[in-house]
This record gives sequence, C-alpha cells and structure tokens, in this order.
Amino acid sequence: MTIVSPGPLLTSPGPWLTPEAHARLVRELATLRRPGTDDRYGDDEIAHHLHRQARIRQIEDMLRGAVVGQDPPDDGIAEPGMVLTVEYDDGDTETFLLGTRDEAGHGDIEVYSPDSPLGRALHGAKPGDRREYRVPSGGAVSVTLLDAKPYSRHREGAH
Repeated sequence: MTIVSPGPLLTSPGPWLTPEAHARLVRELATLRRPGTDDRYGDDEIAHHLHRQARIRQIEDMLRGAVVGQDPPDDGIAEPGMVLTVEYDDGDTETFLLGTRDEAGHGDIEVYSPDSPLGRALHGAKPGDRREYRVPSGGAVSVTLLDAKPYSRHREGAH
C-alpha cells in the first residue's frame, strides 16, 4: 500500500542535533557574538552585519528547545534522530540521518531535514511502509523504508 504524504508539520519540541553539531553551533554563536567580528568582512559592513545578525537569530532559534543527542526509541519508526535506510523504485538504496541540516558535511552520513519532502513523507513510517513525495519539478517519487535505527546505534557500527 502506498501512502501519499502531503508533508505534515512536525510537532517535536525542537530540532534533533548530535552533540557534535550542538557544540559546533554554540562555538559559531560565540564567534558571531564576539565584538569586532564584522571588521574582518571587508567593505560591505552593513550587508555582512545584517547577515551575521540573521545567522545569530537562526542559531538561537535552533538551539532553543533542541533535543541534543537523545536517541528516539529504538522502535524502527522513522523520526528525527534515526538513521533511515530506504529503497527507491529503481532499486537504489540510501542511508541517511533524519536530522537538522546543520549536521550536513560534518559527519560520516548524509543528513536530510525532517522538513524536507522526503523527511515529511517518511516521518512515522515503519519498515516495509512505502511512501510517496513530490520533488520540486512536480513529479512523485516512491520510497520504501527498509530500516530505522537510532543515530547512536549507527555510530557504534561505524567504529
């Protein structure tokens, strides 16, 4: 059975972050708040100041209420903090962390946001569930959840 997911908004208390991503964001926030940070950006100080202030607000919002490194239940259900393995209709498989995009590029695994079309479609899925989501071009993609395990279990297996 295929379930077409319109992408419900998640009601979690805040974004799920690994301890490493949380520490990185706290360091970045401290750096951005340091006096004189704008001086290193060159001539267009106003634009850089506005960009810096926007990033400060973005990080503060992300850190407020963040769930840091706390694994969701090991129940096989797709939700933030879980490493998901999926199979697309063409037979390709992919494994990724369902987490905050600020995790991307800092670990050994691809990260998809729970608010992405794929993340919204898979939220709440159990192994064997087939879901469909829309891509920006308007087409539909079907994906089957093969496995969902907490991030810490994935990390244990990677070492």
